[in-house]
Amino acid sequence: MKQSKFIIIALMSVTLIALEMVWTRLFSAEFFYTFAFLTLSLAVLGLGLGALALHLFSFLNRGKTLGISLSLASLTALVGPPLVFKLGLKFSELLQSWSMVGKFASTVVLLSSTFFFAGIALALLFKRHYQQMPRLYMADLLGAGIGVVIAIVMMNRFETPAATFLITVPLLLAAFIASERWLKILPVIVSALLLFFVPSAKNLLETERPERAPVIYKHWDAMAKIKVFDFGTHRGLEIDNVANSPVYPFDGNWDRPDSLRFQFGIAVDYLIKQFDSCTFLSLGAGGGVDVLQALQEGCTEIHAVEVNPHINRMMLEDDPSGYQPPAPPDTVTPQTITLAEYTGHIYRDPRVIVITEDVRTYIKRFKNKFDIIYSLSSNTWAALASGAFSLAENYLFTTEAFEDYWRALSDSGFMMMEHQFYMPRLVGEIMDALKKQGVKNITDHFAVYDLPQLRRQVVLLSKRPLNDSLRYHALFDLTPEAYPYIHLLYPAPDSLQDNLINRIVQNGWRAEAASVAVDISPCTDDRPFIAQMGRWKNFHWNKPDKILPYEFYGFPLSKIIIAIILIVIIVLVLPLNLLPYFMKKDKLKAVPWLYFFTIGAAFMIVEVILIQKYTLFVGPSVYSIATILLTLLVASGLGSRFSEKVGDGVAFGMICLWLLLEIFVFRHLTGALSALTVFPRILITALLIFPLGFFMGMPFPKGTLKVRELIDWGFAVNGAASVLGATAVILVALAFGLNAALMTAAVLYLLAFGFISLKSAW
Repeated sequence: MKQSKFIIIALMSVTLIALEMVWTRLFSAEFFYTFAFLTLSLAVLGLGLGALALHLFSFLNRGKTLGISLSLASLTALVGPPLVFKLGLKFSELLQSWSMVGKFASTVVLLSSTFFFAGIALALLFKRHYQQMPRLYMADLLGAGIGVVIAIVMMNRFETPAATFLITVPLLLAAFIASERWLKILPVIVSALLLFFVPSAKNLLETERPERAPVIYKHWDAMAKIKVFDFGTHRGLEIDNVANSPVYPFDGNWDRPDSLRFQFGIAVDYLIKQFDSCTFLSLGAGGGVDVLQALQEGCTEIHAVEVNPHINRMMLEDDPSGYQPPAPPDTVTPQTITLAEYTGHIYRDPRVIVITEDVRTYIKRFKNKFDIIYSLSSNTWAALASGAFSLAENYLFTTEAFEDYWRALSDSGFMMMEHQFYMPRLVGEIMDALKKQGVKNITDHFAVYDLPQLRRQVVLLSKRPLNDSLRYHALFDLTPEAYPYIHLLYPAPDSLQDNLINRIVQNGWRAEAASVAVDISPCTDDRPFIAQMGRWKNFHWNKPDKILPYEFYGFPLSKIIIAIILIVIIVLVLPLNLLPYFMKKDKLKAVPWLYFFTIGAAFMIVEVILIQKYTLFVGPSVYSIATILLTLLVASGLGSRFSEKVGDGVAFGMICLWLLLEIFVFRHLTGALSALTVFPRILITALLIFPLGFFMGMPFPKGTLKVRELIDWGFAVNGAASVLGATAVILVALAFGLNAALMTAAVLYLLAFGFISLKSAW
């Protein structure tokens, strides 16, 4: 096993990191991203528990264990997800019955078993070959980096359900290589099961739910699960079973009487007519209704910005075989007409510029100005990565975002942004943003409308001070007859002076924060979690009727989920990692135990926060995930390889120095370079992250060479701390921001340096 051990470790890591990513995409779409975070965070604890089991039970330290454990890891990776879907777990009813609690516990056991058996195998290899840990750990990290790319490629090429099964192939290869003689039959049998599962992946890995209309198309890649509904009068896009975007039928003929013009729920024709030549930006174009409105009203230049590439392809391409079931010969039905045809090819209109990118990065590199920026029901959550990363937000609704929008508007430009739940926060952010931009008489530059029948609120932001004519005609004529449909919340009429929006404008959000259930504090780029609106004061021990998957009414779901994970780790997992102290075995001293704990927590804190921070620079897409994770893991792998040649002080000193640069310097650098196109931004991101990752790869092998065979226990402690750090850091980021979270990691690395410097304590 001179070279095969490195291959086995790399193949294992390819599958393990890819499983985290694919499972996150799978469960976030089917069960919502907060519940995916809960489930997978607990499941990944299995990796450290497997290593601990190896240390506790001597019978596992045998030659046959490696192949058997890898075969079992492969088997559970295949059967776990389908069994989870068969359980019928409903997270919204989790606290209503013990049966749901039991189903949830079963889900965690099923998913964690893969990591548990892989943890046994990985710890066994680390223990037997600890002298070669710099190279072993390099194989582990390089394999994980490759796994990130493979996961994304497989989800995009084969769709997420099939990728869920196909990603076990590297693990099966590792099992076959590691198995002794006749035991090789085990991975062969599991491979046969793989061949059986793949063709049925879409049926095995989907929750049955009542649909709002016939589903005529489904697509599921690394970005999102997309459905197309046929409502008869129009179509609809649904993303991850939550976000929706309408699609209107159009024959491509603009020569039609007024009676046949499209009517829009939130119309901006009055604003468009303020310009002789209007440049229009659709922020989150979705199914193209915003673009259709801009075209109908005569905009001369329309920028349709949508972050999801497949949606743009559907709106552009005519090939039905790519995303529609083929039609019978000489037959055209609504189900076989592509969205491009259905919408009259509006995206091919010479006035339309289709952009697949994050809107903030796009407007920074757009050299001209927009007369109108239009945002309708945009949402910011997207589980693009694994574990704690599934709580990541993008940056559409922060104070700095409104500064960017303000700078992108022409001298007489308008921004119209609608949202059902975020408006109290958005108003505070707009006021902060305009103050930072040096705008005088801030409150003259925006108005807020309520649309009760649509259950929507709209903010109108104007580069020039608003007059009564603009306020009263911007969306609809504010006549007394229109009051039940639309009226102003700010400036509020006498009868509505006490509404929350008006109070926030008049008194400031701090004065009103205690009076409302939700968190209305403005979000910033350092603390961008706008969808996390829950507050601890709304949590009560009595069972709620239903647990909603979001926090728009103040229930602190994310905080409770984080608390559950932390309780499991602190009450169960960490005490288990203390068990060896009560057994007649060789023991880690306290300092090494704490050392592996601190570096495990610190590494994951940095990884989670870098994912979030650089998403702003690169954009919330698979590009950012691949860039950040791949760079960090590959750099750490190379750092591990050279860890023996670098002193402890240099390694830890460079980590802390680079973290300080991340906190105080690099955000200004990336801000100055944000107008670059995507590939230069990717390259710059890699260059900024690589040195940090290089030195972060050194602490683990350095500690291993000191504890030798006890690395199985050290690896177990490290694994538990990794999940603890990745989870607890979200609380830090929610409360104090991303830079405070990075500073926490720097402090932990300083502590780790202190531990490793205590020579006698080892």
